[in-house]
Amino acid sequence: MGDDLAASNVNRSYSLAATSIAIFTFMLIFLYPRFASGEIDPLLFQATLVVMGVATFSFALASFHYYGASLGSRIDDAGRAVYSRRGDRLWLLGCILLFGDPGLILFSVRLLVVGSVWFALWLGYVVFAMRHFPRVQTARTSSSRDEARPR
Repeated sequence: MGDDLAASNVNRSYSLAATSIAIFTFMLIFLYPRFASGEIDPLLFQATLVVMGVATFSFALASFHYYGASLGSRIDDAGRAVYSRRGDRLWLLGCILLFGDPGLILFSVRLLVVGSVWFALWLGYVVFAMRHFPRVQTARTSSSRDEARPR
């Protein structure tokens, strides 16, 4: 992965983490009063917050790994490839969770038909991502297969 691409991936991941935090805050501001009054499903609401937390941390960790890949001469190419692949996986996890969150919100507020449609679309995205992700993630270098962890 080139330095420019790695730096761009850092910025994208940080932006998605910030967006996740904004959505998390939005949910608390607008949905917590409904949670406290019992208007929404308490387990689904809490699951939604957990999903947003994991997505946010996934994006933040992806940023860290992409930053490691952008260090240039400080890390060899095999180490950069390992960091990039980990960043790719964490980014995908964050996106899958982030895109699933609206469905959880819809189910929480008991909009079952709309939530079901969103869930079906999300499942389609998961299948698409799993099928195509191996083609778009950072390629392994021959020496990165033997390397357990970058230093």
